[in-house]
Amino acid sequence: MLFWCGVLFVLGVTAFMDSLFNYGEIFRRINSVLFLLISLAILVRTTSKIKLAKLERFQQQVEDLEQKVNNLSQKKQKSMY
Repeated sequence: MLFWCGVLFVLGVTAFMDSLFNYGEIFRRINSVLFLLISLAILVRTTSKIKLAKLERFQQQVEDLEQKVNNLSQKKQKSMY
């Protein structure tokens, strides 16, 4: 992620240099397409990481609840004897 943020920064610097020195029309098209694709990739990766973190949190909650159920069932078994 840090790598792609660095790439976007470099593209931003080159876009700024292009606006100052007017490198040409081809560079602007390529630069804008690269910005678009890299931004889209970062967006997809971020959303997938958020979904994964949510799934992991749910799995942890399920494990905690299973452990509580096991503890309660063991206490019930002990109290019956």
